[in-house]
Amino acid sequence: MEDEKFIKDSEEIIENKELNIWEALFPVFALIGMLAYNVFVYGDDALSGSNQFILLMGGAVAAIIGIFNKVSFDKMIEEVALNIKSTTGAILILLMVGSLAGTWLISGIIPTMIYYGLQILNPTIFLAACVIICSVISVATGSSWTTSATVGIALIGIAEALGISVGMTAGAILSGAYFGDKLSPLSDTTNLAPAMAGTDLFTHIRYMTLTTVPTISITLIVFIILGFTIEPSGTADTASILNSIEKSFNISGWLFAVPLLVIVLIIKKTPPLIALLLGTLLGAVAALFFQPGVVAEVAGSETLNFEAAYKGIMNAITIDTSVTTENEQLNDLFSSGGMAGMLGTIWLIICAMVFGGIMDAIGALAAISRALLNLFHTTFGLFTSTVVSCLALNATASDQYLAIVVPGKMFAKAYRDKNLAPENLSRTLEDSGTVTSVLVPWNTCGAYHSGVLGVPVASYFVYAIFNYLSPFMTLIFAAFNIKIRQLNNKTATA
Repeated sequence: MEDEKFIKDSEEIIENKELNIWEALFPVFALIGMLAYNVFVYGDDALSGSNQFILLMGGAVAAIIGIFNKVSFDKMIEEVALNIKSTTGAILILLMVGSLAGTWLISGIIPTMIYYGLQILNPTIFLAACVIICSVISVATGSSWTTSATVGIALIGIAEALGISVGMTAGAILSGAYFGDKLSPLSDTTNLAPAMAGTDLFTHIRYMTLTTVPTISITLIVFIILGFTIEPSGTADTASILNSIEKSFNISGWLFAVPLLVIVLIIKKTPPLIALLLGTLLGAVAALFFQPGVVAEVAGSETLNFEAAYKGIMNAITIDTSVTTENEQLNDLFSSGGMAGMLGTIWLIICAMVFGGIMDAIGALAAISRALLNLFHTTFGLFTSTVVSCLALNATASDQYLAIVVPGKMFAKAYRDKNLAPENLSRTLEDSGTVTSVLVPWNTCGAYHSGVLGVPVASYFVYAIFNYLSPFMTLIFAAFNIKIRQLNNKTATA
């Protein structure tokens, strides 16, 4: 989520004339090589800790190059500290999401969502429905993060119950969530991009629909086709699953009041931390009223007294919690890691910020963007440079805000020199900087969504269609000069 102080600090781009482009790129190549070998050795377990250390090793390589180019160690540590400080909000939100997932499990909120979802969402239309539902929630809240933390978790649960690939489902969730995030005037990145490029918010949003609407349309078509081809293994056993949920939880439509209230709070611009904390506390209250037996079970008590109630709620908020049912499939589904379950993701974000902070301090981020800016001289080349720069910064700086701020500041004059209206730049920043952040495992967004949904980036990458199609769409418009607005008349040219 947006940290206004960090955004203000990030507008100062660190240059280092001592550093050449190959020195700037060497830590990136070293990091990619080390990560590739580490994933080859550890496979899906790479994010359990070894990748985090590899990010620190990448930072060490960058630091050595920085020292040889007259950058003091203190300066590097200072930038690392600023980078980590910028993630304070994200880290606290992750902890709150973990606690919210715990109380929403034992209160029956998530089981109730799954219970009704299994009856309403036909497997054939399930993936397309995920895109639409998450689009609506994200437009309303302006936050892909809130979307994942609320309906996203429930939709993953429904997918597991139906036997639908969680990778496909996460891809559909994130496609819808980032569509809404891009177009919502409440979104921090949607406000940041035009501010960096020099245009106004609603001009930016209107201009962005030109590439965003075709992209989400293609995404929906693909998921509709996928819906007809998948063969969910859980369809035949839906009745048994519903029966097991009913026996383990008191299912009530009143439980929907809690997530609806959280969404309303976000729409009303309540700070996300406050909204998630209230959602956690309301989930705890709902658990005591609707699921006293479950709370006692989580506390390890036969009856619910004050001590058991306190212990059951605190266990759900802080540590691994599971609710036993008659259905073995549901036993895996009805479990939550609480705040402790988010510590691996937080660890990854901190290590990524160390690498990004050192790369910024030694001037590598500015050098890479400057080299890309000078690489092409045509209008299409300028758009291509912007896209590649955003992608590179998402991978090296590990933060979507820097992937918008740095290219935004570096490329603004070049767009003016080409007689291109600033909304061309702001749209390209969003089409390539905002949406692709979730495709990088060590980026704050990739780490967050992967941690919240419980699905590795590698599993959903190929299905996050909207996210990786968006940069290509903006390049197609540039290549064929489709609706590219000029500065002199501010009209679109066909």
